[in-house]
Amino acid sequence: MSSDGNRSDAGGWCCPPMDLMRSEPMQLVQVIIPVESSRVAVSYLGDLGLLQFKDLNKDKTPFQRTYANQIKRCGEMARRLRFFKDQMAKAGISSSTLPDVVETPSDFDDLEVKLGELEAELTEINANNEKLQITYNELLEYILVLRKAGEFFFTAQNSAVTHQKIEEHRTADGSIETPLLAQDMLNDSKQINLGFVSGLVPKGKSIAFERILFRATRGNMFLKQSSIEDLVTNPVSGEKVAKNVFVVFYSGERAKAKILKICEVFGANLYPFTEDLEKQKKMSEEISGKIKELKITIDLGLARRDKLLKNISYQFEQWNNLARKEKAVYHTLNMFSYDVTKKCLVAEGWSPIFASAQIKNVLLKAKVDSNSQIGSIFQVLTTKESPPTYFQTNKFTTAFQDIVDAYGVAKYQEANPGVYTIITFPFLFAVMFGDWGHGICLLIATLYFVLKENKLSTQKLGDITEMIFGGRYVILMMALSSIYTGFIYNEFFSVPFEIFGKSAYACADVSCSDATTQGLVKVRPTYPFGVDPEWHGSRTELPFLNSLKMKLSILLGVAQMNLGIMMSYFNGSFFKNSLNIWYQFVPQMIFLNSLFGYLSLLIIMKWCTGSKADLYHIMIYMFLSPTDDLDENQLFNGQKSLQLVLLSLALISVPWMLFPKPLLLKKQHEERHQGQAYAMLQTTDSNTIQIEQDQTFNDHEEFEFSEIFVHQLIHTIEFVLGAVSNTASYLRLWALSLAHSELSSVFYEKVLILAWGYNNYAILAIGFIVFLCATIGVLLVMETLSAFLHALRLHWVEFQNKFYEGDGYKFAPFSFVSIPNEED
Repeated sequence: MSSDGNRSDAGGWCCPPMDLMRSEPMQLVQVIIPVESSRVAVSYLGDLGLLQFKDLNKDKTPFQRTYANQIKRCGEMARRLRFFKDQMAKAGISSSTLPDVVETPSDFDDLEVKLGELEAELTEINANNEKLQITYNELLEYILVLRKAGEFFFTAQNSAVTHQKIEEHRTADGSIETPLLAQDMLNDSKQINLGFVSGLVPKGKSIAFERILFRATRGNMFLKQSSIEDLVTNPVSGEKVAKNVFVVFYSGERAKAKILKICEVFGANLYPFTEDLEKQKKMSEEISGKIKELKITIDLGLARRDKLLKNISYQFEQWNNLARKEKAVYHTLNMFSYDVTKKCLVAEGWSPIFASAQIKNVLLKAKVDSNSQIGSIFQVLTTKESPPTYFQTNKFTTAFQDIVDAYGVAKYQEANPGVYTIITFPFLFAVMFGDWGHGICLLIATLYFVLKENKLSTQKLGDITEMIFGGRYVILMMALSSIYTGFIYNEFFSVPFEIFGKSAYACADVSCSDATTQGLVKVRPTYPFGVDPEWHGSRTELPFLNSLKMKLSILLGVAQMNLGIMMSYFNGSFFKNSLNIWYQFVPQMIFLNSLFGYLSLLIIMKWCTGSKADLYHIMIYMFLSPTDDLDENQLFNGQKSLQLVLLSLALISVPWMLFPKPLLLKKQHEERHQGQAYAMLQTTDSNTIQIEQDQTFNDHEEFEFSEIFVHQLIHTIEFVLGAVSNTASYLRLWALSLAHSELSSVFYEKVLILAWGYNNYAILAIGFIVFLCATIGVLLVMETLSAFLHALRLHWVEFQNKFYEGDGYKFAPFSFVSIPNEED
């Protein structure tokens, strides 16, 4: 992160340089741009991305603004680009790199004309192909009707010939009645005119189709259906459906009208048919020839369309980016005030102080490139408005800053917790997740996202994958910290190793066969790093690790809370707020360290001396019986007197926080209204003096002492009670660390070791799979998420509430990098 020479360099032994903790100094600027160079100037400012414009036309609707027509044109261009994208997706063509031979129009007007021509051409090709495809599908259905209906008539004709031969055979045998009946039937057939309708109907509707036909004609019809094995393409919808070929025989025009209407309702496609076999054959040949011709024509049309879409795909990304940029430029121009008399646009916005020279250079370049006779005017305005907050981040620090911003964006130039979060967040996570085997698994998974970040950053990922990818460097630090704390706990999937040398303990005699006995004696110096491996599996393992991790959690919690209170001092010092320093920072430091700072001192001294003192007893009776003798709980000389002093300081610090600040604020207010307002500080730089919200009052507003006092009372009670509850909250470090260790031990001993004891490869394989799934699902996924959320809570509640207000708003400059896609 860059630094600025004019920034405050206040700091301390516990803090990094304050220029890294403070947001960039901001300024309110006014830019007057000639109309002829406005579009180019705003475009260059979008490339720079260091100026946040204010909307000076809030009272106007979008249609009343200056560049409403240009916005409409950009919207039309976006619609055309979406149309091209959909067409490319249907054709299976993806946008690719731009060949050197293709020229991309860089001007907005040229691009608009180009896109209009391409849309018209593509629409015409699609319309022609659609008509040809409908005709092609209809001819395919016609061929099916000719074949199936021809089979009907051919079968019926063979049946009639066979029947006629039978009758002739009976007549030759001398039957008297047969010729007379045949003659009657012949006479009847001459009196009846039978017609027929042929076509295709969806297979799913065939039963209902037949039933409705029968009822509508009162049974005066004959329906013959035959199913088609393959799916048939519907000419209109283009969908493939199962269909039946049908032929309906009827008598009379009324029956024909009903049948045609029913066919229309059921979506049946009708095709003409003739009984003449020669004509059928001729029609089939003609239709087959048309099908071949149409197929060739359709293929040529599709090839022409694909070629056009391929050319579009080469330039699609450039066109899309240009359209998005133009739309963003005109949206921004609509935020400017238009001066009709001077023919210029007036813009106001926030920018970092260090960006002034860059903005001026961009405006000068826009004047030259647009051939404008008049240059743009850049000037700094004086204001009492609170500027936006801007922290310069990179791909490593962005995710950590997002963790802080999720709680609240820092007030302008308020101390940024994100600087410390880079270290403290992964470390507190690792205290709960300490296992260097699990840490290595987490590291391997994270390294994939880190090493492939250039490739993955250009792809669309799922919601969860996108979240993991965005926080890859946070998880990387969490994994490295987990490996470190895993070495301290000496746990590798719950198994201890003598990595840093041999154990300091050994068996006293031969009866000491394993670590579960009490026959261990110290034979070497203390184990050099972390927990001695002999503690694992011993009878005193759980009490030892419980005591160690519980006390370690308290030490870490008190240290981080002290850091938070120290940050409130730097905020008060930076904003020249002495009230907060003397009546908030000082009593808070005294109260916290008189109680829990003293407890931390006792923990360290007990570790150093090996004393058997009961710290619970010491802290409880420090309040209940402060004058009683400590006896065996005394750790050092003068401990009783020190406890009395600390208890007195803790009691004094409570009214110290409560009463002076509201009274002094009231006194300051009265002095302002007794003629001393003329001696107020004259602010020359709006970035140097800030008054926090709980002290801010307007001279035109009535000062409510009761409200100030109640607010301070709530703040005091919150801190006093919070000092106890927040310290207890850090015990979650111990609880989750213990839970993680015990779960890991259970999976190892009750699954993997138990399966190993059966001396069966199948059982061992099953046991290993169960162990692997449990480790990944529970320890590497659920436990990671749990530890992450608890570390998040410790930073948001226990750490940041000591100094961080988070009531600012983020600097959101006009930048083409942050412009979302239409689909986003």
